[in-house]
Amino acid sequence: MKSKSPQHAMAAHESWAQTQDRTARTANGRKAADARFLRLAGGDVKRAQSLRQAHYLRMHQKSLAVRLAQKAARQAANSTAVHAHEPA
Repeated sequence: MKSKSPQHAMAAHESWAQTQDRTARTANGRKAADARFLRLAGGDVKRAQSLRQAHYLRMHQKSLAVRLAQKAARQAANSTAVHAHEPA
């Protein structure tokens, strides 16, 4: 996901650069995600693990689709740009 502005990206990088313990910084988020999957699985740890894996596979699939669409758009733009310079 892209940042809304270069300023946001700079601030995020500067913040992470100042972080001594990344694991500790993200601990609350990981705990919340674990609790969410466990809640969705009705307390069953095995089902929660499967839900987590399905979630990450779904994110991977969406990311791949976006990257492929961006690649196709770049190729189309390059193709258009090449043809624009050809004599008629």
